[in-house]
Amino acid sequence: MSQFSDQKQTSEGLSNTSKRMLELRNAVFAEWENRVRVELPQADALQPPILIDTLPAFYDNISEAVTLDYPRPIATSGTTLAAEHGGERARLTAYDHQALIGEYQLFRWVVFDVLYREGVRLIPQEVLAINASIDAGIKDAVSAFALVHTALRERFAAALTHDLRTPLGAASTALELSLMPNDLPRTKILTAKALDNIHRMSAMIHELLDTMAFHSGQQLSLHVSHFDAFEVIKEILVHATGPVAPRLHVVEKEIFGWWDRSALRRAVENMVANAFKYGRPNTPITVNLEQSHERLLLSVHNEGAAIPLEEQESIFQMYVRAENTRQSAGPGWGIGLPYVRAVAESHGGNITVDSSAERGTKFVIDVPLDCRPYVGAPTIT
Repeated sequence: MSQFSDQKQTSEGLSNTSKRMLELRNAVFAEWENRVRVELPQADALQPPILIDTLPAFYDNISEAVTLDYPRPIATSGTTLAAEHGGERARLTAYDHQALIGEYQLFRWVVFDVLYREGVRLIPQEVLAINASIDAGIKDAVSAFALVHTALRERFAAALTHDLRTPLGAASTALELSLMPNDLPRTKILTAKALDNIHRMSAMIHELLDTMAFHSGQQLSLHVSHFDAFEVIKEILVHATGPVAPRLHVVEKEIFGWWDRSALRRAVENMVANAFKYGRPNTPITVNLEQSHERLLLSVHNEGAAIPLEEQESIFQMYVRAENTRQSAGPGWGIGLPYVRAVAESHGGNITVDSSAERGTKFVIDVPLDCRPYVGAPTIT
C-alpha cells in the first residue's frame, strides 16, 4: 500500500528507482525504528504509532520526487507532512531540537544504507532529490516544533493570567466593603477610583482570555468508544443532500479503533464541506480510509485550484482563509478546519494537507487506531 500525501494510490508513472524504494519501505522503517530507539533516548519509550507518525507518507513523497519528471520536485512540495511531524514531536514527546534533527539524520542514512544493500544504484539527480527532500523536511519540522513550543508557552501564560482573577476578585470585594456607610468622604472617593480601575483590569483580562480561547481553541472533551470508522462515513453518506451527494465517492474499507465517534464525524463533515465549496464543480470528492503502522489515515480529496504552500498552515487558524477562497461569496476556511485540527490533535494525531493544481487538494486525518492513551494531549488549535 502506498501512502503518498496526494491522491495517488499506486506507483503507476514512477521510475524503477521510485518503485524499488516503495517496495523497500517496510525494510527502511524497521531498520530506522531499531536505530532511532538505540541512538535517541527520547525515542525509546514512544509507542510505535507515535514514533512512526507521518514519516511513511513523507518517505513515499521522497519516492515520488526521485522520479525526475514527476510534479513533486522534493518531498515537502505542496504538503505539511514534515511540519505536522515536528508539531507532534513538540506536543507528544520529550524531544528537543537536537533529537528531532537527529532522527531525520538517522532516517537519511538508513534510506541510503538500505538502498545500497538491496542493490539500488542511484544516479546523482536521485541522490540530490533524496537529500533535498530530507533537508527541507528538517527545516519544516524544526520550524513547526518551535512554533508549537511557543504556543504552549503562551497557553501557560494564559493560565497564569487566569489565576489573577482570584486575587482581583478578593481585592474588589474588600474595596466594596470599604465603601459601606460612615466611611470618610475622601476615602470613599479614592476607594471608588481604585475599584473602578480594578474592574477595568478585570474586564481587560476577561477580554484577553476570551480572545485567546476563541483563537486558540479549547481542549476537546472526548467520549471514546470502539467502532468501525467506515460506519461514520456511511452515516455522512446517508445524510448527504443536495448537489454534494452525487459527487461523493467513498472507498469502502472496515477499520476498527478507539475514537470519539461524534467528533470524528463532524471533522469529516467539515472536510467534505470544504471540498464541495472549493473544489472544481461537478468533479468527484473522494473519501478514503487506510490503516498503517497502527494508525488510521482518513482522507478527503477534491480537484480544483491549489492552496498556496505559504497559506497551508494559516487555513487551520481561526477565521483565516486561503487567498484563493477570499473571492468566494460564501464563508470558508474559518472555523471548520481549525475544528478538524483540534479533533485530530486531541486524538493524539494530526491533519495534513497536500495541494497542487496537478494533484488537487487532499486533507488527511492521521490518528492512532487506539487514541485512549493520548486523550488530553495538548493541542495548539
